[in-house]
Amino acid sequence: MGLSDEDRMPLGRYGLMRCNYLKEHRPGLYTRLLLSGHLMQQLHEVDRVAAQMMDVMLPQIAKEAGLTETLKNTDPLKWVGMMNTITAQIEEIILAELVYS
Repeated sequence: MGLSDEDRMPLGRYGLMRCNYLKEHRPGLYTRLLLSGHLMQQLHEVDRVAAQMMDVMLPQIAKEAGLTETLKNTDPLKWVGMMNTITAQIEEIILAELVYS
């Protein structure tokens, strides 16, 4: 039995975090997924869903916060600070819902 193309792909940030979480805090689940051959599939799925959540939520929250191209041009430091805050908020959601669940 060879590795699938998905198994050969490198893991992203959230997939690696999920793997470490499973190893350290859910060793039984980690072992079951590993032995059944579903571990890499789940880790890649975490990466995919996390990227999708970021892509969907970032523009929505930025729009709600009033981040516009005008603000970006007139006060770039404020714009960057607000974008960093929004990104951090979304990452906390991703960690709570995908990585550490």
